[in-house]
Amino acid sequence: MKSETETANEIEELSEKISDLKTQDVKHNNLQETQADVKIIRIHDDEPVLSVTTFEELNLHPDVQKGVYEMGFTRPSKIQAKALPLLLKSPPQNMIGQSQSGTGKTAAFVLTMLSRIDLNLKAPQALCLAPSRELARQIMVEARKMGKYTPVTTAEAIRDSSSNNRDRNTTFKEAQLIVGTPGTVLDLIKRHIIEKKNIKIFVLDEADNMLNQQGLGDQSIKVKNLMPRDCQIVLFSATYEDSVREFAGRFAPHANEFRLKIEEMSVKNIKQFYMDCTDEEHKLKVLSELYSILTIHQSIIFVERRDSADRIAKRMTDLGHKVIDLHGGLSTTERDEVMDGFRKGSAKVLISTNVIARGIDVMQVNLVINFDIPVKRNEDNKIVADPDTYLHRIGRTGRFGRKGIAINLVCDNYSWKNLRSIQEYFERDITQIKLDDWDHVETFLKNEIKALDAA
Repeated sequence: MKSETETANEIEELSEKISDLKTQDVKHNNLQETQADVKIIRIHDDEPVLSVTTFEELNLHPDVQKGVYEMGFTRPSKIQAKALPLLLKSPPQNMIGQSQSGTGKTAAFVLTMLSRIDLNLKAPQALCLAPSRELARQIMVEARKMGKYTPVTTAEAIRDSSSNNRDRNTTFKEAQLIVGTPGTVLDLIKRHIIEKKNIKIFVLDEADNMLNQQGLGDQSIKVKNLMPRDCQIVLFSATYEDSVREFAGRFAPHANEFRLKIEEMSVKNIKQFYMDCTDEEHKLKVLSELYSILTIHQSIIFVERRDSADRIAKRMTDLGHKVIDLHGGLSTTERDEVMDGFRKGSAKVLISTNVIARGIDVMQVNLVINFDIPVKRNEDNKIVADPDTYLHRIGRTGRFGRKGIAINLVCDNYSWKNLRSIQEYFERDITQIKLDDWDHVETFLKNEIKALDAA
């Protein structure tokens, strides 16, 4: 590590650059700011709710602060401004946080994890669980960027790591910050490959999805129950159903909370449309026609089932469109290759199940198509619309203040009923694009995309 004087000088130089940015009309924070105030629920109501306006007020380690600045965070977002003073309190307090995608919640918990680590102790001290390997890998990228100027050691606990077993065992025993998926982490802890006794902070990202799925939920609870009694528990997600919120309160007892109202979660920067098709075959034709007339940066087509992803990918490839598909049926190596390729822009169209609906960020995505309207089983085991998954899906194109378009394909009373339920849930109009005149459709959508590029 560099001396404190050298680091302080570098931070001062970065601060000067940031000050220059602040005087310009630049979206310097690259975050989707909520227009509403963040509602904070404190453990002790008599204590004032603190809020910061600069990262300097948080008294971060200079090397961590330098990493924050280099990532382009010029000031805390609203979420970070109110959550970080609570997350960084001493002694540590539990937190349950809710905000829409792209508001800086990942940076908030990564910053907290880095701040809790004793760099002189070569042992696991900060652990984060994510519902998919794709999201776990993305969180680790952010952690390594933010900790770039620190000697923090990290490791990914995801299935089929490329490292051999002996190297992995050594890595996990010495890694101070670990990000992984529930099943793999649980297995590594049970086999004493990940030692748990020094873990100070345990983070559950996309917590509602984790706790609402029987497999992931059971594994997450088992991992949490293995944590030291004084470990700080942090849950973050864009959405929480009432039943999950109640359970989260038991998972992270005596937790501070911040949350947004339902209508404030709907992504306002995304223009939402629907197209009324006659049947499944017509949906495929409409999909192909859309990609024939539009020039887009990158897009994601969401489907419900793995076989649908494969079928649509083959159909579009046969028609000359360059697409790739991603779902849980692929090998871990294939999934990594697909996701890495899409991030690099080697393919413009990704067809996916809900495996990447949550948290995944690809900068160039400006169009999301719901080939299938998302559904779930309710408490009565009936299939109903799934507004939370819808919000997460379309949020892939409205990340970090960007604007985007979401198009929903419906073809019968069932799919229309589900889309209408989602529309009513968020109290936001979803506009129809009629398909009787494709010249009009082409002109209309090209103008919408042009408006995105100009924004």
